[in-house]
Amino acid sequence: MNAYLYLTIAIFAEVIATASMKSVKGLSTPLPLMLMICGYILAFWMLTLVVRTIPIGIAYAIWAGMGIVLISVAALVIYGQKLDTPAMLGMAMIVGGVVVIQLFSKTTGH
Repeated sequence: MNAYLYLTIAIFAEVIATASMKSVKGLSTPLPLMLMICGYILAFWMLTLVVRTIPIGIAYAIWAGMGIVLISVAALVIYGQKLDTPAMLGMAMIVGGVVVIQLFSKTTGH
């Protein structure tokens, strides 16, 4: 399977796990707890497959950068948490960095 597909799965699994974390209230909320645990297990498992092909620094930069942006979108949609202009600008720079890595870096493994 393609490393970028694994990376995409890792990113979405981590976002689901992190978004679920806010709803975990100990063992009294089993669904969010299971989503969190399973999401992180899947995310790290996929990430271990990714780093077999893509250099770990590049894979982690993409995983973390896209995770930050997507969890912010999820928090807005699910919890109504809004970002101010500096936060959105910072995230735009993170996405810009990921784009630069993908377009211009010779260490991305493709």
